[in-house]
Amino acid sequence: MTAIPFTPAVGGRIPSSSPLRLTLAPAGAPPALIDGAWWPRSRNLTEQLPALVEYLDPLWGRITRIAVSRAFWLVIPGAVPAHGHMVRVGWSHAGQDPHTLLLLSHTFGRWDLLVIPPETAPATAARLMATATDPSRSLTATRLIHGPNVSGPRQRQRPTRTRSGRRSGTPKADTTPATPPHALLTDRSPVTGPPRQ
Repeated sequence: MTAIPFTPAVGGRIPSSSPLRLTLAPAGAPPALIDGAWWPRSRNLTEQLPALVEYLDPLWGRITRIAVSRAFWLVIPGAVPAHGHMVRVGWSHAGQDPHTLLLLSHTFGRWDLLVIPPETAPATAARLMATATDPSRSLTATRLIHGPNVSGPRQRQRPTRTRSGRRSGTPKADTTPATPPHALLTDRSPVTGPPRQ
């Protein structure tokens, strides 16, 4: 796990004294549904996204597009300034996990970050950031957020009959696939991004 304290200069404004709260999967980690975790300080994308993009641009190549979930963010700007260019911001309807932020780069393709709600308690956020970058990670963002003790597929009760004919409940793993975090991006002028590499 890489914890990244970073305070960029955004659009000529004086940088915030609060560092960027971001963790990224270690270099060489196996591919997973989530590439890291971001814990914004508010739900104001116009204020929060420039610092994130300014940090990630040198690492991942120029970020050109960001997709967010309309379920998580109340106001979604059409674009935000970052690192000397404008980054288009779009949203996904039902296809994108509401707790992910999708970033597209011309150089490296696609990255998915877990978005930890700003109001999350610090201890919980620290656990989520560590879990999101664990090399054995395999959960969706929503499963991470809503399942503090989740270690595998959720269990459901499936009634069976015993020899005496009475019903009893035995857990059966739920193999229903989670909604894939990669979905068609939709914004004011739809453009599909490069495939994940």
